Amino acid sequence: MLKNILILLLAFGISFFVENSVMAKETLNKKQTNIVMISSYTATGDLENLEKAIKKGLEDRMTVNEVKEILVQLYAYCGFPKSLNGLSTLMKITKESKYKNGEEGKPLPQGADKNLIGEKTQTELCGSSVKGELFEFAPAIDDYLKEHLFGDIFARGVLTNKEREIATIAALKAIGNVEPQLNAHIQIGQHNGLTVEQTDKIQELATKQTPQFGIGNLNTGYAKYFRGNSYLNPLSTEQVGIYNVTFEPKCRNNWHIHHGTKGKGGQILIVTDGRGYYQEWGKEPRELKKGDIVNIPPEVKHWHGAAKDSWFSHIAIEVPSEGSTNEWLEEVSDTEYNKLK
Repeated sequence: MLKNILILLLAFGISFFVENSVMAKETLNKKQTNIVMISSYTATGDLENLEKAIKKGLEDRMTVNEVKEILVQLYAYCGFPKSLNGLSTLMKITKESKYKNGEEGKPLPQGADKNLIGEKTQTELCGSSVKGELFEFAPAIDDYLKEHLFGDIFARGVLTNKEREIATIAALKAIGNVEPQLNAHIQIGQHNGLTVEQTDKIQELATKQTPQFGIGNLNTGYAKYFRGNSYLNPLSTEQVGIYNVTFEPKCRNNWHIHHGTKGKGGQILIVTDGRGYYQEWGKEPRELKKGDIVNIPPEVKHWHGAAKDSWFSHIAIEVPSEGSTNEWLEEVSDTEYNKLK
């Protein structure tokens, strides 16, 4: 009898250990991941992928009103047009299929002191009262934040403060070029229970958009020259070689040189998505964002790749040169790479 009990306890212990080990490895749960994808596609205005993300969230048992709250909240961060387009997408989906509506958001009672309620919510979110020269310079924006964003919207319920911060961080990361606000909300998110690993994962997922020219296939042919996974989508192999190259976060290629003849050759990069870096030997790294162009002369040792927290895509155009070749050299070490901002 005692032996059987010990066996059961041991089995339970192993099962418990395995289950909790899996949970420990899970950075974001299903609902949190769906919030990230819905928020990031709303922020970028990618309605095709937003529709897929909303359907995925609803199929994973998010309620219609939970999705609705995300889309309403995001008007404060990415504007009415994108919020309204997101809500139209949700409305179309719910007309086609039957999903659970769930709890509705509750507006503040008539005559409630929105400023006071909003200030209380803002203080709870941030951990202390929020002051600053900006609010003294433009007191109206302070009122709008307290009365409308933190009063009207955050007080509606349905989503927790942690879930609302997940949506905000994802949207700000997807928008880009709003680092002060993004960094502030990362801190607020962590104050409300998100771990560093979770805020890192939110940012990584929020930049994992479908590249403008398609992701293509895993770049197995050149894998030994890349640290991390890259994807290659040939756009043209006639006349001039044109390729869309996508790097996962932290992925970069080795130092390399494009050899040419008679001063011709090299490569041109046109950044289409995400954030990355380009560096020539002996020079400081250059940060790259969508729309940037890099002209790489022949015989120049260099590397390029993604930032730590962002997917990165660029078009690579081979400058024609008779007998041109690529010389692949050493890896960009973690020590070098980790110095990047």
